Amino acid sequence: MKIEQIYTGCLAQGAYYITSNGEAAIIDPLREVQPYLDRAKRDGVTIKYVFETHFHADFVSGHVDLSKKTGAKIVYGPNAACEFDCISATDGQEFSIGDVTIKVLHTPGHTMESTTYLLKDESGKDHCIFSGDTLFLGDVGRPDLAQKSADMTQEQLAGLLYDSLMTKIMPLADDVIVYPAHGAGSACGKNMMKETVDLLGNQKKMNYALNQPNKEAFVAAVTEGLLPPPGYFGMNVAMNKKGYQSFESVLEHGLHALNPAEFEERADLTEALVLDVRNAADFAKGHIPRSINIGLKGDFAPWVGALIVDVKQPLLLITDTGQEEESVTRLARVGFDNVVGYLAGGIESWKSAGKETDTVNRITANQFAEEFKEKETYVVDVRRDTEYAAEHVDEAYNRPLAFINEWFHGLEDSKPFYIHCAGGYRSMITASILKARGIHNFKEVEGGFKSIAETTVPKSDFVCQSKVLAS
Repeated sequence: MKIEQIYTGCLAQGAYYITSNGEAAIIDPLREVQPYLDRAKRDGVTIKYVFETHFHADFVSGHVDLSKKTGAKIVYGPNAACEFDCISATDGQEFSIGDVTIKVLHTPGHTMESTTYLLKDESGKDHCIFSGDTLFLGDVGRPDLAQKSADMTQEQLAGLLYDSLMTKIMPLADDVIVYPAHGAGSACGKNMMKETVDLLGNQKKMNYALNQPNKEAFVAAVTEGLLPPPGYFGMNVAMNKKGYQSFESVLEHGLHALNPAEFEERADLTEALVLDVRNAADFAKGHIPRSINIGLKGDFAPWVGALIVDVKQPLLLITDTGQEEESVTRLARVGFDNVVGYLAGGIESWKSAGKETDTVNRITANQFAEEFKEKETYVVDVRRDTEYAAEHVDEAYNRPLAFINEWFHGLEDSKPFYIHCAGGYRSMITASILKARGIHNFKEVEGGFKSIAETTVPKSDFVCQSKVLAS
């Protein structure tokens, strides 16, 4: 038996490849399935099953494509109403992969079909669980995503989750390994550890959710402080339920090279959003006016989903040469299949064609410190409220990037201001969105608060509610 965790950092997502005696199973695969096919060919095994822990909201799974390419059966837990051929397993049902067995543990709460898969080794001993979004390391799945489809409140779903954990997970032995679907950084939980594998015994000791005194306390704890889910979540759930076009066709459609004239024409004809995925420093030095910067080397896909929202939005890409396929692939992972082309030769071809460009007024933290005047300088901190609460520039306003559509109206372009985040990634996204909406009278601080903290700019951990955006 071999178990391989295939972890994708930008989605904080874990897929799993299991082999035993010539057969294989994949759990929660990503959209692009070739890596799984390559592994199976390398190991000389047949992919027999594709197990899904639930209908994912934060990414589009590869179950449909993988089943078509291999003949593997798609398995969901109870209550899964798929619009394609799949097995909706019963609680306790067992599936064999070579000499090992996977047992279905129906664990509703995150969603109604949520299922944990218990793997029993060759001797029949409980070896590990693939817990999906039911149990994370340090946390449990948020219980608010399935409210509409289940016709239940988040409190009712949290109560179901409590029952699932107490009756199906907690009775398992402490030496059972926990393989979750997500780690720190995922929007599917709020308190996840950076580690991606742990023993159940350790989670029983340290996971706050598993240590509540009763169901009422558990419900209160896991529903406290939940932020609204990103807008694209519902559309990803629909794609995972109904099926989707093949990844190969998405890639073929998106990898359409356009010269500057064609690019400009396509933008006008399709009303496409121009998405620049280069790093923040390069974007600041020169970009196509009104383009949006979300850097590929960062939490790219989650921020695309959070800020663009509509997965059907036509997109035109500006990338560094050689990153076109990776960009289309990472967009497809979260359901953004409508890439209509990319600028051949990147921004340099645009400049060579004599086309208009824009810049962002980016300054260093030391420059910011020199220009900062107490009680006068208007500073916008686009970090999360928890980051802001820990420490921030004195008198700065907290306006998290995730809520930019709610707060940008309050900015006056006639009044100069400064924006920063933790390190410069989110603040450049913010800068690009503000400029696209006609707001230009600001300076963005390179290096963010990490660099500002090393200057003499006054800082505080006092939170003035009038300076915090109510979320």
